[in-house]
Amino acid sequence: MNFDDYAASVEDRWKDAFLDTWNTIESHLPPGFEISISHGMPGFQVPLDRYPAGYHVDNEPLPFIGVAAQKRHLAVYHMGMYRKPELLDWFTEEYPKHMKTKLNMGKSCIRFTNPKKIPYELLGELAEKMTVDEWIELYESRPTGPKS
Repeated sequence: MNFDDYAASVEDRWKDAFLDTWNTIESHLPPGFEISISHGMPGFQVPLDRYPAGYHVDNEPLPFIGVAAQKRHLAVYHMGMYRKPELLDWFTEEYPKHMKTKLNMGKSCIRFTNPKKIPYELLGELAEKMTVDEWIELYESRPTGPKS
């Protein structure tokens, strides 16, 4: 599957929001990331020619941001927020300045349940906050296993 196939498969209810979210992130992302389909969703990753060690679990390119249109929500997975608490704090503090709805979020997953209420400007700012080199450094700086 490629990006076009995935986008074509998105339900009509989510299609515009998915494409707008994707385009917002892509247009704000620093150079060096590449588009891929990983774990069943399109996203942006660090290519193996830039980071040959790859992702520790599957020995594939290092994922960074994924965007998935699911049945009940649109999800943005940002691995940098999972690994950098300061970035997560920034996002959670900024979110209420852009949206009146409650933030629906897991460790790296931001969920939007209304396709008409997505903070594109904030997602663009978030995408700008980490370069490929910063993501690689952050990825390498912490243990990959669960905390004991």
